[in-house]
Amino acid sequence: MSNKKYLNLQNLFMFSPFYVSLFFYYFTSLIASESIYNPVENIALDCGYSGNTATAIDHRTWLGDKNSKPHNLTSSVISEAHQPPTQDDKVPYSTARLSRSEFTYVFSLTSGPKFIRLHFYPASYSNFNRSTAFFSVKAGPFTLLKNFSAALTVDALQLQVISKEFCVNVEENQRLNITFIPSPTSPDAYAFINGIEVVSMPSNLYYTAAEDTRRIPVLIGLVQPYPIKNNTALETDYRVNVGGNAISPAYDTGMYRSWLGDNEYLVVSEHSVLPVNVSIHLDFTMIPNYSAPEEVYQTAMTMGKNKTLNKHYNLTWEFPVDSSFYYMVRLHFCEFQSEIFSIGQRVFYIYIANQTAEEKADVIQWSGGNGNGIPIYKDYVVPMFSKVNEKKMNLSIALQANPVDWRTAYNDAILNGLEIFKISSFDGNLYGPNPDPTPSATVSPPIQKSTGQKNNEAAIIGIVSGLVAGIIVISIVVFFVSRRWKRVTNAGFDDGISWWGRLSTFGTIKSIKTPRSTLPSEMCRYFSLAEIKAATNNFDNVFIIGAGGFGNVYKGYIDNGSARDNRSNPVAIKRLKPGSQQGAHEFETEIQMLSQLRHLHLVSLIGYCNDGNEMILVYDYMARGTLRDHLYNTDNPPLSWNQRLKICIGAAHGLNYLHTGAKHMIIHRDVKTTNILLDEEWTAKVCDFGLSKLGPTSLSKAHVSTVVKGSVGYLDPEYYLRQQLTEKSDVYSFGVVLCEVVCAKAPITRLVAKEQVNLVEWTQQCYRNGKLDEIVDPFLKGKIAPECLKKFVEIAMNCLLDNGTERPSMNDVLWGLEFALQLQESAAVKDVKLHGFEIEIMDDEKALISKSIVDDSDDMFNSSGGQSSSINSNSMVSKGDQSFVSLDSNGLMSVGAVFSEIMIPKGR
Repeated sequence: MSNKKYLNLQNLFMFSPFYVSLFFYYFTSLIASESIYNPVENIALDCGYSGNTATAIDHRTWLGDKNSKPHNLTSSVISEAHQPPTQDDKVPYSTARLSRSEFTYVFSLTSGPKFIRLHFYPASYSNFNRSTAFFSVKAGPFTLLKNFSAALTVDALQLQVISKEFCVNVEENQRLNITFIPSPTSPDAYAFINGIEVVSMPSNLYYTAAEDTRRIPVLIGLVQPYPIKNNTALETDYRVNVGGNAISPAYDTGMYRSWLGDNEYLVVSEHSVLPVNVSIHLDFTMIPNYSAPEEVYQTAMTMGKNKTLNKHYNLTWEFPVDSSFYYMVRLHFCEFQSEIFSIGQRVFYIYIANQTAEEKADVIQWSGGNGNGIPIYKDYVVPMFSKVNEKKMNLSIALQANPVDWRTAYNDAILNGLEIFKISSFDGNLYGPNPDPTPSATVSPPIQKSTGQKNNEAAIIGIVSGLVAGIIVISIVVFFVSRRWKRVTNAGFDDGISWWGRLSTFGTIKSIKTPRSTLPSEMCRYFSLAEIKAATNNFDNVFIIGAGGFGNVYKGYIDNGSARDNRSNPVAIKRLKPGSQQGAHEFETEIQMLSQLRHLHLVSLIGYCNDGNEMILVYDYMARGTLRDHLYNTDNPPLSWNQRLKICIGAAHGLNYLHTGAKHMIIHRDVKTTNILLDEEWTAKVCDFGLSKLGPTSLSKAHVSTVVKGSVGYLDPEYYLRQQLTEKSDVYSFGVVLCEVVCAKAPITRLVAKEQVNLVEWTQQCYRNGKLDEIVDPFLKGKIAPECLKKFVEIAMNCLLDNGTERPSMNDVLWGLEFALQLQESAAVKDVKLHGFEIEIMDDEKALISKSIVDDSDDMFNSSGGQSSSINSNSMVSKGDQSFVSLDSNGLMSVGAVFSEIMIPKGR
């Protein structure tokens, strides 16, 4: 507002009460027309412009930088483009500042987060060729662009100009230096810039405030907070007004952000654009009103009113992004349809990058349950790492209508807007690769035309010589590859070499053979410390998924060299505490053991890092954690008895393979529930081989003499007393695991009755007294067939015998557990239990129902069978918020509804 306006308003105010009322009307009109947020800094530089100011088509004023002071540009020149852009808005793209040496802009700013926008028009300027502009851009400690080619970028996008937006934080008493550095690889390379914006933003717009626990982004995959700290930088990749038109910077909330339309990114056409609802009053009680323009919250995309169709497709957008970065995704929501105003009316799923972000997305609930018209946004962080050497990946955002009618009034989904930001790596990088040159943009090196016969002959001789040399080289390569293939094939697993084990060189994770290391780089992959840091964002604590005496375990993302798809591979990364000598020995032991073992029920070692003082192991990631995580002291839902049986059988398979399937017997020596991991499909895998020992290598010895090691509560008493290790020590420890599984109690519990402190002793006592019901997990009461329970506990008791020679082998244990599972499944025919509800079956119906009633075993149920059975009832059995049995008009039970968790494997 100018001084002239203030003066005029003061004159009006002085005359009469009428003018007083007019003053207030005029003042409120001015306030309404002004931006919602007024940035402290609002700098717009028209680089290379020799005048004082230039006005853009949106009436924004840009300052010429020729005579301005906030920069050090003595090494650069200014120039007008030979051909100005054809677009309507020529500011700031008609002039540029260019240099073949480094130049810097210096800005004195207040502290806090800032937008940096860089504007480029790649054209030919005086003495500067369009195709040779390759340069880097740094802002403070961050590398925003590296070896960047604006020409290749606009050609790939079929644009004339391009703008890059970044978010950085400026500390107190700190200047912002923006430096342009020509690429050193070419003497003709130069850097240029057409326009620079530096605009302040609210401190907590994108960076996470320590006190704001409601809006901390969630890391998808780990489902835990991932705050965006102000020591990171962001690059805006996309800002989209979903269901609406593009919004120009002048109509943003005061920060000059650009909002695109979403049509270009929609994958399917079966969608519904809601009509713009400008009549609804937007109540900004959950988020600040500068978060996005009101137009974003007054337009939206939904799936439409066809409930049947909505259940068969997802509303999906795809956005190409650079691989090998983490991304923050902000989704904007606002329910403005008058018919949707309460919790539960529109509940849907959200998937980001093919991972579940929300299973019960309810905009009304998120906005406090206070009706519609309340804008809200949700933030997520997702890793995008390619398994193959791809520059770009598609970051997808998919909305799925809830397929269960009674869970939501409208089988539909809604989205109003979205923003996608690239998060800087741990070393401050944001740069990605240039696009591949388009055919029309390919610049060929200069070629001298031949002027005589000699040149032609020389060319022919050169070509022939090259072909001959190429054939010789190829022949040599084929010869050595053939020999290598034969050697590997003949050697096989027993010789410690596997075809899988050879280090690969696919993708971004390099395979490096280090002659300094004595570790088996021939059998598993070697990762550099830089690659491990990139996979864990420099060992960020947010990625910790476990910890122990050895150190921390992180979840990370790496490229596994597979060309089957372009998504990253989640892995578990175990980092040894620095300086641990005992851990160093276990580190090498685990590599030596696991690198030679491959079995469904053993965790797979992918590789290791032995860089400097760091010792790190990389395993397959087990999505469901440890067995103990699902037994006690946990928020996870209890496992069914069938699940527990199958997990025990899987672990027994793994241990039996160690004892009898490998070339030499391997004794695990640390069997416990935390060393049994579960993957997404609940497959059990034995892990942690740091204490493992080779068994007796001759028939003359039945044991290995060694120092006692193991875990309290699981240690074989015979091994402890005699210091003689046998495979039966693993059997004893596994017996303790079986007790944990049926009792859901820890091996040693302090704050309980004296007789229950030691789980093994308490279980043995109850077994001798015939009181098995006392040890059973309360959740399993009445759900275990008596014959199965008796057999299961009998196996555990045999494993726990004092004399090791009397204990069964793991093969015998495995057989016994499989028999116990058969007993449980056979009992299901007589007494069907569906999620805790019992259906009594009349004698004359047993023959019919036995053909279709099954438990949750895959082996006993075929989802395509379509069987149904007659039940003397006409009601629906339900539990909580799920339906399990549906009856038709004739009283027949639909198997499909009952066993939906089998037909949908994810439910398992």
